[in-house]
Amino acid sequence: MPGKIIDISQPLSPDTAVWPGDTEFENRWVMRIATGDSVNVGTVTMSLHTGTHADAPLHVAEGAKSIDDCSLEPYIGEALVIDATNSETIKERHVASADISGTERILFKTLTASSAGFVDTFSYFSQEAARALVSLGVSLVGIDTPSVDRFDSKTLDSHHIFRNGEVAILENLCLDEVKPGRYELIAVPLKIVGMDASPVRALLREL
Repeated sequence: MPGKIIDISQPLSPDTAVWPGDTEFENRWVMRIATGDSVNVGTVTMSLHTGTHADAPLHVAEGAKSIDDCSLEPYIGEALVIDATNSETIKERHVASADISGTERILFKTLTASSAGFVDTFSYFSQEAARALVSLGVSLVGIDTPSVDRFDSKTLDSHHIFRNGEVAILENLCLDEVKPGRYELIAVPLKIVGMDASPVRALLREL
């Protein structure tokens, strides 16, 4: 029997926190049955980095792959959730101490619990941890914070380490209620042509 499905996506609404200066989420109706239209039709305006999303290499490098050109393989398959709540930064020791064998998708549960507002003191990857994950042949990393790099980073070192290692990135996961362990991950980005990211509906299924 298939295991329980756990939704690890942030809800999208005008209350969803966005990166300072980025596009606020807005939703509205363009047609309503209540006002005489034959159907209800809604529209949204949002940054592609709002809520739970996948970064494409184009996010940090001109001429790199856009989200529609990225392979979907990394976004579906067995994943390991690692507890990194004992540190403000994901360090190499978090990678070294985990049994990653046979798992190409690694999600990190951090100190940064889901919040109604944007918090700029979130956890992120050290360069050493990012390099260790690349060296292990990981195909995807995920984190429950807005970025794999620290808030005030201008060089975005971990983004570039993962890009150069061809590692897919998921950000803004909701892992508060998820126990460390192995799951099936399903978190497929939309086929948005030529763009740098995509929202995803991220799910874990218990094995």
